[in-house]
Amino acid sequence: MDTDAITTLLQDVAAEVITPRFRSLDEGEVHEKNPGDLVTVADHEAEVLITAALHGAYPGAVVLGEEATAADPGLLDRFAAAAHGFTVDPVDGTKNFVHGSPDHAVMAAELREGVVVRSWIWQPQHQRAYVAERGAGAWRNGTRLTAGPVPVSPRGRTSRRAWVGRRLGEHPELTLTWASCGIDFPHLVEGDVDYLLYAGTKPWDHAPGALLVAEAGGAVGTLHAGAYDPRHESRDGMVAAADATTYEAARSGWDGALRGT
Repeated sequence: MDTDAITTLLQDVAAEVITPRFRSLDEGEVHEKNPGDLVTVADHEAEVLITAALHGAYPGAVVLGEEATAADPGLLDRFAAAAHGFTVDPVDGTKNFVHGSPDHAVMAAELREGVVVRSWIWQPQHQRAYVAERGAGAWRNGTRLTAGPVPVSPRGRTSRRAWVGRRLGEHPELTLTWASCGIDFPHLVEGDVDYLLYAGTKPWDHAPGALLVAEAGGAVGTLHAGAYDPRHESRDGMVAAADATTYEAARSGWDGALRGT
C-alpha cells in the first residue's frame, strides 16, 4: 500500500467505527484493561479492521496492535524480531475519547529492520493527517512541516504527572501534555511546545510521532542520552525536541532535576 492509501485506510476506519461513537458510547462499550486504563469497542473494532488491511497488503509483516498485545504479550517479542512490521494504535488518547475530548488520534507506523520508515497520525475530530516518510519529510494535510525555531526559554510538557511543575534548569515549569501522543507530537512540530518528556515508551504510542519529529528537523532520544529504539516497550523514557540543542538541554536538565522521581 502506498503512503496515501494507508492514510485513507485510517481515515475510513475512523469514519466507520470510531467517530460514530464519539460522545455516544454506551456504558457497556467501555472497559478497564487495568485501573485507569480504558478500552472501548471502537478501539477493538478499529484495530481489527486496520490490522486485516495491513496483513492483506503485507502477509509477511508482524502487526503490533495495542489491543492485540494486551491479549497476547508475546506479540511484542515477535514484532521486535521481525524484519518488517507495523504498529497500530486504533484510538490513541482513549480516555480523552471516552470523556468527549476531540484530542484523540488513530496512528500507525511501519518498521523495516527495526527502523521506522513511514508513520501516520489521523486526528478525526480535528481533520488533520500527519504523515512522515524517512528521508522525505513530515507533512500535515499535504503541507510540509519544519520544527522550530525554539524560544530562549523552551517550553516543555510531560505525560508524567509527578513531573508537572518541575523546572529543568532555567526553563519554564513543565506542564501536562495533551494526554495523547497522537496530539502531543503534532503540537511539537507545529511549534506549540518545544520539548516533550515521557517516562516510558510503547511502540504504538511513540514510533509514529518520533519519525514525524525527526523528519521535521527535530531530535528524539532517551532520557539517558541513548538512541530511541521503536521495537521495544522501554522504561528509558524519551525526550522529543524541536532541535538537537533543546533535546540535550532538556535531557541534561532532567538528569539534574528529575532523576528518580
